Amino acid sequence: MLRRGLDQPVKVLGKGCFSTSTAFQAAAPAVAATSQKGFLSSLFGGSSRVTTPLTEALPGVALPSPAAVPSSAPKTELTTLSNGIKVASENTPGATTTLGIYVESGSVNESPYNKGVSHLLEYLAFKSTTNRSHLRLVRDVEAIGANVLAAASREQMAYSIDVPRTQAAAALEILADAVVNPRLQAYEVKEAAEKLEADLKGLADNPQLALMEALHGAAYWGDLAKPLLAPVGAPGALSAEAVAEFVAENYTAGRIVLAGAGVEHGELVKLAEPLLGGVPAGAGAPEGAPATRAARRACRRRARWTHAILAFELEGGWRSVEASVAATVLQYLLGGGGSFSAGGPGKGMHSRLYRRVLNQHGWVSNCTAVNSIYNDTGLVGIFATAEGQHADALVALLADEVAALAADIADGEDLERAKAAALGSIAMNLESRAVVAEDIGRQVLTYGERKPQSLFVDGIKNLTADKLKKTVKAMLAKPPTLATLGDVAKVPSIESVRAQLK
Repeated sequence: MLRRGLDQPVKVLGKGCFSTSTAFQAAAPAVAATSQKGFLSSLFGGSSRVTTPLTEALPGVALPSPAAVPSSAPKTELTTLSNGIKVASENTPGATTTLGIYVESGSVNESPYNKGVSHLLEYLAFKSTTNRSHLRLVRDVEAIGANVLAAASREQMAYSIDVPRTQAAAALEILADAVVNPRLQAYEVKEAAEKLEADLKGLADNPQLALMEALHGAAYWGDLAKPLLAPVGAPGALSAEAVAEFVAENYTAGRIVLAGAGVEHGELVKLAEPLLGGVPAGAGAPEGAPATRAARRACRRRARWTHAILAFELEGGWRSVEASVAATVLQYLLGGGGSFSAGGPGKGMHSRLYRRVLNQHGWVSNCTAVNSIYNDTGLVGIFATAEGQHADALVALLADEVAALAADIADGEDLERAKAAALGSIAMNLESRAVVAEDIGRQVLTYGERKPQSLFVDGIKNLTADKLKKTVKAMLAKPPTLATLGDVAKVPSIESVRAQLK
């Protein structure tokens, strides 16, 4: 036997090894607090060390009361300020708060002379304001332990701040100042444009992102055809005055939502009124009827690979719960991925695109379901990659998969697996306070309210194969759009694709 520490016997298993058996631990007697004095302490008169087992509370330390568990899920509350700005929040429990300002403005609102301004505004977020220099704003953000983020999209602009709950008031003041009072100085616009131009060169190496941009330009007429990613050279051509004019025209009260998660609603409204109440009311966002067309867009590059997306319009978009539910389940039903995945064995291997494409056709290196959903419309399709010599076969394979989807969707294990994956994704994402705040803000912009989670959950649970087939057939009745990148010499015409789908 070997004696250690508090005269507790420990069985020797081998050189340097001691028993960690739970049975042994259970049999060991409880250890009382003891006082030890080491050799040096004894020699120099140092204080003794008190050893208290981890199973006992330290003497003289008051234990905090346990956090109260809410009896029901927090509700989303909605208030409209005097100028029309909507304030929506959910008092989720926890030590942090996420606040976001969401604006119904994006690349769809751009004109030929200010194209790329939405993307540039993402880079200009949280710069100098009429009340702060950029340095002062950064220092104020650091002082409260906050994290800030901005993101542009085709229809909405998002600004958010994550902060400890005790600093919510200071965080809202910083957020409102950054969004409502940007100074947009000429040198800042120039610096942001230079950084954006440099990043755009790197984005050219992302074929799926480049193809999604080309897909929108080919599929849509009008506003949704405008690029979200600023065209090369466009940011540098934008003046500070042009950016300020775009902000003044589009960042109006009727198009702004302040959303919060982890904050008391009444307090948020009280703080928001003086900070946001002065924003001009302005006009609502213009309504435009999206229209799609049959089109093929080929971006030729000297490359070994051919990248392709075959997509169809999803009519209704987010404003149709039935359409958005179908698009979500379709994403998981099709699934897909790369021929090599670093995500671990079995990841997504049961999805249709893995079983029917990647496992059956070794020359396909990537095949993935993609979608882009907007307020009233959307695009749902398949992205795939193969060597250029297989370009014609690759496009034909994509058309076959879409046609087969409309014919052989059936109630059973595949559909139930896709529905379970969709439900799991919703539940997991809504565990994040930042996602909850974003969900509130974007839903209020889209619907004028936040719809209950149960509406989408029940929609997924009640989705049948017949309902999904109906959605897919409605998509196939719309004109297909084909976008390709790389070696496009053998890519077939859009007419041949349409003929194959009939």
